[in-house]
Amino acid sequence: MPPAAPNVQAEEMPAKRGLASKLLRALLILLLIAAITVGVSAFLLLQKKNDVATPLADEPVAAQSDFKLNTPPSFLSLDPFVVNLLSENGERYLQVVMALRVADQKTIDALTMFVPEVRHRINLRLAGKLPSEIAGPSGREQLAEELKQDINRSLAPAFGNPQIVQAVLFNNFIIQ
Repeated sequence: MPPAAPNVQAEEMPAKRGLASKLLRALLILLLIAAITVGVSAFLLLQKKNDVATPLADEPVAAQSDFKLNTPPSFLSLDPFVVNLLSENGERYLQVVMALRVADQKTIDALTMFVPEVRHRINLRLAGKLPSEIAGPSGREQLAEELKQDINRSLAPAFGNPQIVQAVLFNNFIIQ
């Protein structure tokens, strides 16, 4: 019998399968890398969007909406207050230096005519406090809110606007 001719097709098939297998693997790896890149990019973009949309935990949300950034607020500094606090265990004094945040300079100009009444309202509120009520940060925040409401209530008839003072800010706060 004559020797059998080598099967050319049989030898080419494993070589083609090997090449196709390598190309398929390379294609799958490239698709996996592309999918991971798209996923990471989407995650980072969403994270950045959430960071911009979410206010910082330390910033109160209400304070951001009180004024517009294109027109910065104005501040009216008040002379220092020294008052006797209600007695818990002997004589206690409070010394406070504060400023009032308002919408603009025009409001400050109008408000300066009412400073004696504003100071009176502040004195009444401060003198009615116990040292323990205003010793901590939360007590001081509550006091600032009460002062703002007191001042706005007393000025509303004259200004026709119930929110003249946007915030009461303490520059100095000493309990002795």
